[in-house]
Amino acid sequence: MKGRAFLVDCCSEHPVPPCSPRDVEARSAKGRTTEPAVRRDPAAAERRAGPPRDAELRRVDKVARAVMGTVDILVIGKEPFLETRRAERDGPAINTFYEHVARHLVAYRKKHFGARCRTRLYMGALNHLDNPERRTGATRRWMEFVHDTPEIEGVDIHPHVVSIDAAQKYLDYVVPHLRGDQKFLVTEFSLVLKWRQHLRDAIPAPFAERYHMDPNTQVWEVLKAAVQNPFPQEKWNAFLAMSPWFHSSKHHLRDQVQKFRDTKKLAVATYGVVQADAMVKNIGPGKQPWLLNSLYANRTVEEQANGTTGRNQAWCKDFRALQRRRDRRPIRTGATAT
Repeated sequence: MKGRAFLVDCCSEHPVPPCSPRDVEARSAKGRTTEPAVRRDPAAAERRAGPPRDAELRRVDKVARAVMGTVDILVIGKEPFLETRRAERDGPAINTFYEHVARHLVAYRKKHFGARCRTRLYMGALNHLDNPERRTGATRRWMEFVHDTPEIEGVDIHPHVVSIDAAQKYLDYVVPHLRGDQKFLVTEFSLVLKWRQHLRDAIPAPFAERYHMDPNTQVWEVLKAAVQNPFPQEKWNAFLAMSPWFHSSKHHLRDQVQKFRDTKKLAVATYGVVQADAMVKNIGPGKQPWLLNSLYANRTVEEQANGTTGRNQAWCKDFRALQRRRDRRPIRTGATAT
């Protein structure tokens, strides 16, 4: 991994079990928690609030030994405000826990690498900042900790939203809290909430006519059919191009990245590459349609005779156009003060 821009989420489920204010009881296929089967007393949860246990810090050390000094960026916490019980999301438990983990990693880096290390530390991703109810005292304290901790170089955000205007609310919240020398990461972003709004829509009449389908077929049923029997590339292209809700946002990748860059505060933005197993399981009208985000449509488009993987043509064109010479590998970010 030397010489590569590489990110690891410390306290995510890989490569060690998750660290959260308390042990996570259940995870969805996306790596997020679901509600515990047995609800616990919020007062009891508050009494348990505090720094991580020694066993949890040993897990953190296991990650640090594997990646510190090797990767360019270490993200502390994947999606802390989603991977935590609701009773603990508004603080102070979540803040106390992750601040302790961050200071532990700062001390680890200093101890093992001296004055300088190639691995930069960022605090993990904030979600749902477009919703005023999710901008809480705990998220403010999160950003204050980022700002006030010299060894932390910024914060990660995951704007999965319904519109580019909704994503702007993330920037409006985060950027003013950053120090002059800090930046933000965007390791995930998409319009998945917009796609979800249209899962029960009838498919476009021209598409139904061209491919001899029932015009009352709903969008989610087409997605399920494409997973069960992958479409030719031309059919997948036609489905997306003829769907106004998708076609009107075909340049979202281009436009959104430009919005990030316009802040002059973007460090790294990454985007989903392939349709994973979890995206195509149990497809229905209520499932989050992550599969529409990916650059490659490897689960919904049949492989071509020459072995070429199916793709989302709109995303791929803009993804290539967004690449700049200075982004090309090998990327050498140099060392940072510890």
